[in-house]
Amino acid sequence: MLPYATIHDAEAAINRSLTTAETLWFNYSANKSDYFLYCHNILFLFLVFTLVPLFYVFIELLFSNYIIDYKIQPKVNNSFADNISCYLDVMRMFILVVGPLQLVSYPSIKMIGIRTSLPLPSLMEIVSQLFVYFLVEDFTNYWIHRFLHGKWGYENIHKVHHEYTAPIGYAAPYAHWAEVLILGIPSFLGPAMVPGHMITFWLWIALRQIEAIETHSGYDFPWTLTKFIPFYGGADYHDYHHYVGGQSQSNFASVFTYCDYIYGTDKGYRYQKKVLRQLKDGLKSDGKQNGGSHVSVQDIKSE
Repeated sequence: MLPYATIHDAEAAINRSLTTAETLWFNYSANKSDYFLYCHNILFLFLVFTLVPLFYVFIELLFSNYIIDYKIQPKVNNSFADNISCYLDVMRMFILVVGPLQLVSYPSIKMIGIRTSLPLPSLMEIVSQLFVYFLVEDFTNYWIHRFLHGKWGYENIHKVHHEYTAPIGYAAPYAHWAEVLILGIPSFLGPAMVPGHMITFWLWIALRQIEAIETHSGYDFPWTLTKFIPFYGGADYHDYHHYVGGQSQSNFASVFTYCDYIYGTDKGYRYQKKVLRQLKDGLKSDGKQNGGSHVSVQDIKSE
């Protein structure tokens, strides 16, 4: 709750006029407790888990013939009913684990210093903090993910997430309850190390889940961030991890791929990409020599 009765009091405290964004924040948050504001995470996560994967479900239903070239495992088709079943499982975990965890974890957020006060952070501050959060989460998640692919971690916890060898958007948060709790640690470490504003924290939670859903979408579209951000893995990179399955000791990265590169856990993926490129080039060459016989991208991807 803001310690100001009026906008005039707030402007006097920060010694300048409020920006439009700060005025909106004052009008919305002035009479709301910090705990209530923090619990907005529950609503944001529900909306992200529900609506973002729905985009991929709809384009697959309505435009499947147009987007088949971007499907990473084109021979695997998950029906609308499969998506709904996965969503219901995710919502069950959301109600029993994620929601209650958000409700009881506020003291830790208060302890590390996530603030709701004015002034609001600048765009540069938000972006730089989000970048740190992604780096910290990525490094920590990498090692936890490697542990979960050990014999005990996989058989007792992580195999639930790998039930989808061809992942779909709704499968991003689909996991054993223990994995949901464990992977909350990397998400918390960044804000704990570099605490910021509640708005930055909201953005972090939402963006991390949106990224995870895109990574599990099963589609490698040309407009994805993979094409523009160095060391960003994306759907094609993580899809290989699911395709190999429980035996996978490759592509553990959650967002960026630098840990896999440094520790050599992307060799299988890079070898597969090399073989596919050689196969594609060889088929194109044979096609020209044999009068232009056509081999589709889907056939190559399915090898």
